[in-house]
Amino acid sequence: MTTSFPVEKIRADFPILKGSNRGKPLAYLDNAASSQKPQSVIDSISRFYETTNSNVHRGIYQLAEDAENEYRLAREYIADWFSVTPDELIFTRGTTEALNLVAHSFGQIVLNGGDCIILTEMEHHANIVPWQLTAERIGARIVTVPVLADGSLDQDILSSHLNDPTSKILSICHVSNTLGTTNPLDQIIREAKQHGVKVVVDGAQSTPHQRIDLKSLDCDFFAFSGHKAYGPMGIGVLYGKKELLHEMPPFQGGGDMIDEVSFDGTTYAPPPQRFEAGTPNVADAIGLSEAFRYLAEADLCSASRHETQLLETAREGLQTIDGFVEHGTTPGKAAVLSFSIDGIHPHDLATLLDGEGIAIRTGHHCCQPLMKKLGVEATARASFAMYNTLEESERLVAAARKAVSVLR
Repeated sequence: MTTSFPVEKIRADFPILKGSNRGKPLAYLDNAASSQKPQSVIDSISRFYETTNSNVHRGIYQLAEDAENEYRLAREYIADWFSVTPDELIFTRGTTEALNLVAHSFGQIVLNGGDCIILTEMEHHANIVPWQLTAERIGARIVTVPVLADGSLDQDILSSHLNDPTSKILSICHVSNTLGTTNPLDQIIREAKQHGVKVVVDGAQSTPHQRIDLKSLDCDFFAFSGHKAYGPMGIGVLYGKKELLHEMPPFQGGGDMIDEVSFDGTTYAPPPQRFEAGTPNVADAIGLSEAFRYLAEADLCSASRHETQLLETAREGLQTIDGFVEHGTTPGKAAVLSFSIDGIHPHDLATLLDGEGIAIRTGHHCCQPLMKKLGVEATARASFAMYNTLEESERLVAAARKAVSVLR
């Protein structure tokens, strides 16, 4: 399979890719952890601080009004990208804070003692620990959906959990950050709705690679991080259905999330402001909207085919190495290659790859329960973005072969 994706044109937009790693040309293959940023995103943040910097909400001088307007437009643009309304979109620090918000605030109004929260074995810790804290506080239970040998979910067990009348919430990743598995959300959400189960989606890994129509998807909540989607660190989004957000109590208290405050009691602002206590991250919200403007100019379907080609090239090459094991082999998986090589610790492999200028991730990828299921302590993970090249995929294979010859 070959693609005509204009990768060199894309790469020119990312200044960091012109750099080196250990004196070698940088091959950045850690995109599931954090993506690099195009110049337009970097410039949008600098421009705000150079020309518009002011706190938002209630300022009546021009600079404050300009900042408020840019902040509002950022929310509107991102909401439009996902086909939702601006008052359904909450700015957070990232996916982790967004999922904590849902677990704490929504969990306390939906769950009672003995109720079930459904998770899967492939979840990131950010989609496990918040629910554990909520379950412990309320007396709810967590049940899990097993991962099968190919990295897909056991749909029969998922269905049995959804059919349990005590099940109230399913919280599930769209794409596994470790396996690359893309879960069939359309089917899962339809089934959940039949049983009245609310669905929370961790969209951290899917958002950078496809345009998601949240109204059509019909999940109840959807969370993602800007830094994985070519945007800044420290900013993320929680989408929630309007009627649910209006029922939820605040997650944090402070300025800007209130209506009126007195020592006799406080009333709260409507969503999304109710969930955005304190000074917002205005510059990075603007930077995040610019990231989606950048994605709007890209052909994401062609980019996806290009990323798949890189995955297949790396997979085919690494399979020739004795002892290579790929974790997650479902058809249509995202461009995430998590693997082990018998007799070689992933950290040692990554160290030698680093010497060749190649940046990959090793460890448990914040998925310790999944590592236990896979029977390993850690894996090596190469994850591809639209600015990666076929040459970089081939360099990964060649460097891995060289590393194996040294380590064995």
